[in-house]
Amino acid sequence: MVWANIWCSFRFTMNSRPHKQSMSELKLRRLNEHIQRLRDDLARPRIRVSEASASLINYCKNTKDHLVPSVWGPVGKGEDPYAPPAQGCNCTIM
Repeated sequence: MVWANIWCSFRFTMNSRPHKQSMSELKLRRLNEHIQRLRDDLARPRIRVSEASASLINYCKNTKDHLVPSVWGPVGKGEDPYAPPAQGCNCTIM
């Protein structure tokens, strides 16, 4: 009688573990994730191409680029962040 109770409880614990998801459940989960990504993309704020290009042109006209001196003219040494330091490398040897 004792062995029968142990065997029944053992069989119950073996069958009570979570079963593997079937292929249809996996496909459903993947489709739901894809739908959620599409909804997130749809909710993203958008602007027209003409507005974006006008904003980019405005930025390029108003922002001085030190690497394009043909457009902005020569850059003074004090303004140029890419110029080498005036007093050498300022390295410290220990």
